Formats: sequence, structure tokens, C-alpha cells
Amino acid sequence: MRVGIPSLPCGNFLSVVKIIEKAGGSAEIVSQPSDLQRFDKLVLAGVGAFDYGMASLTSAGWADALGELVLVKRTPVLGICLGMQLMCDASEEGSLPGLGWIGGHVRRFIANPPAAIKIPHMGWNTVQVRKANPLIASTDGEQRFYFVHSYHAVCRDESDVLATTHHGSDVTAAFNRDHIFGVQFHPEKSHRFGLQLMKRFLEVPC
Repeated sequence: MRVGIPSLPCGNFLSVVKIIEKAGGSAEIVSQPSDLQRFDKLVLAGVGAFDYGMASLTSAGWADALGELVLVKRTPVLGICLGMQLMCDASEEGSLPGLGWIGGHVRRFIANPPAAIKIPHMGWNTVQVRKANPLIASTDGEQRFYFVHSYHAVCRDESDVLATTHHGSDVTAAFNRDHIFGVQFHPEKSHRFGLQLMKRFLEVPC
């Protein structure tokens, strides 16, 4: 199974490549949008600010190429951290529109009172599966993943929420609609839980 990872200037993707290969797939960091056609699945990863991520996608032609593959050819895609947030309509962190693949907005954590929670949400946390899905099985017992984020996705349609985690309140840890998946945590930093998730993503039918 060949997985393409767009080479954006907002992340180090070598750890993502390594976990895909450990899970049994073949991964490549792709430098040209036109080369994405060669892959069975896509991973959209990144860290940093929303507007910088979207500007990186649009200026180099990634957004159009990804849209063609994901929305028209229905290529399975997994968004990780900022990659997940870029799939939404917009973010409080910036002014640029998102890709709009999943209806919803990205909101900043609000600590009320101010000392109620730490921002960013950083470290290990458990997730609760909210619907049957091929990515995270609800029968696998307690599952823990590694998070680093100050913003979280709020889905317009609750049926898109795949899993939640608790940080002050229940927030979206993963979403899914058809062949589009997004996770706020970092599978590549989540040891056996992340490895199992990546194995499941590789098994998603193309």
C-alpha cells in the first residue's frame, strides 16, 4: 500500500513515514502535487498555525491536487494534527478558509476559570470512540494517544465525530466521513496505539 505525504513547510514528516512503514505500508514525502496521483492513500500532516498551513497548500497547488483526489477520485486520506484542522471550513486561529472537506470550525480552548486547564493540551490522553469506524475499534479497551494542540475541531454534524477526548470538556479527537479521516493527536508519537491506528488506515479499502 503506497501512501503519499505532501511536503509542506510546516512539519517534519519523517516520523510519519517511519510509522507507516512499521505498519506494513510504503510511504513517500511528495515534493510535487502532480506526483500524488501515484499513491493509493494520502496523509496530510503538519504542525503550526492554520493560515500558514493553508497558504502552503494553496500557493504551491496542493489544495487543488488534493481536492481532485479526495473529493472526485475518493482517495482515502488521513489528516494529522494541523492536517486535520485544515480539512475544516475555517479556524479561529486565522482568516483563510480551510479545505472544507468536513463541515465545522476550529476553536481555541477556553479555560474558565483561567487555571482550569492547561493550554496547549499537551501529553497523553484517552479517547472515547463515538461511532463504529475502521480506524479506532471500540472493542480494543482503553486507548491513549499523544496530543499537542491549542485549538480543536467542532464538527457541524455530530455524526462526523469519530472519537472524543476530555480536556476541560469533551472535544473532538478524531472525525470521519466516508473515506476522509482526521485525528487531532499524533499517531507517530503514540507507540502501540498509533501503530495499530496506522495499520487500520492502511486496511481501509481504496
